[in-house]
Amino acid sequence: MKQHAAKLDALLAGAQSVLLTGPVDPDGDSVGACLGLARLIRARHGQARVAVAGDPGLRYSMLPDAAGMLLDADIVPDWNVVIVMDGDKSRLTLEVDAAFKAANKRVIVDHHGTTTSEGYDLAILSPQTESTCGMVMEILDAWQGTLDPDLAKLLYAGVIFDTGGFRYSNTKPSTHRMAARLLETGIEHDLIAVAVLMERRAQGLQLSARVQSNMELHHQGRVSCGVITQALLQELGANSTDVEGIVESLLYLQGVQVSALLTERAPGVTKLSFRSRGQVDVAQLARSLTTRGGGHQRAAGATLMMGLDEGKDSVLKALGEALNR
Repeated sequence: MKQHAAKLDALLAGAQSVLLTGPVDPDGDSVGACLGLARLIRARHGQARVAVAGDPGLRYSMLPDAAGMLLDADIVPDWNVVIVMDGDKSRLTLEVDAAFKAANKRVIVDHHGTTTSEGYDLAILSPQTESTCGMVMEILDAWQGTLDPDLAKLLYAGVIFDTGGFRYSNTKPSTHRMAARLLETGIEHDLIAVAVLMERRAQGLQLSARVQSNMELHHQGRVSCGVITQALLQELGANSTDVEGIVESLLYLQGVQVSALLTERAPGVTKLSFRSRGQVDVAQLARSLTTRGGGHQRAAGATLMMGLDEGKDSVLKALGEALNR
């Protein structure tokens, strides 16, 4: 990481404007990593205007600097450097993608195994790291920066999100050592964990109940599948933030190896989320369905340019073939 951090430092030298962004519907790791690296860049390259694109939603609005995030719709293509974090350029919104393409320098900082270096001036990729926030911690150390409580809150939010509160298989000894350093700053880690992993709006709880009650089992009970229509979201007054966590709730059923959640984005556009207990590599499965897919072996997603019914048929067929292999 030291070499990559040095290259990033050199690339940012003299930059007048830096935009950091994650994929559409950023999660805890994406928001924490973007805001965290933005703080490091401001401290080290004070000449630059630094901003983070994305909507933190209700769940991450309590994080430091979240109130200053710019909505994707307000982004214009006038940034010297654009840094994509925790998800590759194929998952950017139209406005952010235009800024990315117009930038003088393009950077990726990501830990997903399906992300490649193609299309970037600098690619910092670390599939062995449990979270993109963990990579920001490594950049902090390489730059010999200061770990203060606000930065610690951001990085802790990302680490616990991507490890499921240290429950997932990507949790390593180094993960706990990092968490210990973050807690040593005095952060109220319990409050962060509740906000990021547990607290829900009433609409989110109702949405989860509806999806679970209508869940289907396929392939001899090895696959659970849930569907969210735009009509259901509108009926309950729910939004994309309320969808988080539902696909995990579908996985831990006796006999289920893979859970799939399909959410209608718009007519002919379906968001797909996968979770796996390990028998099926859902990152490769998502990538096989579309170039807009990817992630981790046990947690992945994709944007399918097809309606819910067609998307569901394609997903179930691909899962059947994967399980039979």
